[in-house]
Amino acid sequence: MLRAIALFVVVVLIGLFALVNWTAFTTPTTLSLLFTDVQAPLGLIMLGLAVFLTLLFTLWAISMQASTLMEARRLNRELQAQRELADTAEASRFVELRSYVGAELQRSIAEAHRGHEELLSRLTHLEGAMRLALEHNANSVAASLGEFEDRLERGDRPPPEILSRGDGIPPLRR
Repeated sequence: MLRAIALFVVVVLIGLFALVNWTAFTTPTTLSLLFTDVQAPLGLIMLGLAVFLTLLFTLWAISMQASTLMEARRLNRELQAQRELADTAEASRFVELRSYVGAELQRSIAEAHRGHEELLSRLTHLEGAMRLALEHNANSVAASLGEFEDRLERGDRPPPEILSRGDGIPPLRR
C-alpha cells in the first residue's frame, strides 16, 4: 500500500513537471536513429517512454501479485486437503483405539466371568466335600455314642485304650 502511494506521488510529480515544462517537452529536436535522422519532440518521446515503462511495470506487478494469489490459494487448498487427511487418519485411529479398548474390556469381562464361574464351582465342590466330612463325623459320633450306650446298657467297662488315655475322664462305674 505504501509503495503504491509512493509510486502514485512520483507519477503525479512527473506529470506536474511535464505540465510546467510543456513547451520544452514539445520543442522539436533532431534525433538520430542510427540509420536516419528525424525531427521530433524529445521531451514527448521520453515522457511516452516513461508512461510505457510505468504501465509495463504496473502490469508486471499485477501479474506477479495475481500469480502469487493463485499460488497461495492452491497451497491453501492443498493444506486444507492435508488437514482433512490428517483429521480422517486421526479419526480412524480413535475408532481403532475405541474398538481395541472395547475388545480388551470384553475379554477382561469374559475372563472375570470365567474366574467367577470357576470360583463358584470350587466353592460348590468344597461345600459338598465339607458336608460329606460333616456327615462322616456325625455318623462316627453317632456310632460311637450308640456303642457306648450299648455298653452302658450291658454294663461293660470301656475299652482299655480309653481308660489308659489319661485325659482326665473318670472311668465308668458299674
